[in-house]
Amino acid sequence: MLESCQNAQERWGGVHLLIDRWLQERRELVEAYAAINIAAQAPSTHCETVQRFCEILVDYVSAGHFEVYEQLTSEAKAFGDQRGLDLAKQIYPRIEAITEVALAFNDRCDNSDRQDSGSLLDELKRLGQLLHERFELEDCLIEVLHNAHREQAAAAAS
Repeated sequence: MLESCQNAQERWGGVHLLIDRWLQERRELVEAYAAINIAAQAPSTHCETVQRFCEILVDYVSAGHFEVYEQLTSEAKAFGDQRGLDLAKQIYPRIEAITEVALAFNDRCDNSDRQDSGSLLDELKRLGQLLHERFELEDCLIEVLHNAHREQAAAAAS
């Protein structure tokens, strides 16, 4: 019984903290996004602000793909949640498409020393809309793939 409890804790104990950390990073991303619009008024800090945003952006999308989604999918598989897995299969392609746009934006910022701020702000606006969509999709995944199993995971841990 102790071993079962320990296995459940090892398996699910970090999921909630992982999601919490990831959502905190999301908030930092949104704040960095907002800071770009302010920095656009002061060209001396604009490049640094965009660079900081890109760093957080890459960290955020990477954590989603390589940590959070994988963990959520593993949790759904462990609980035999076919509905959740089917939803993930529907949502992941759109999240991946948005990731490609985000990474292309980052690459564009890395590869250009002098950025046309008007063009950059247009791309940033489009990226902001896509990130908003992504956040909604991610929230749906968290709700279906994690929150639906929270009580089961807690019961398995006790």
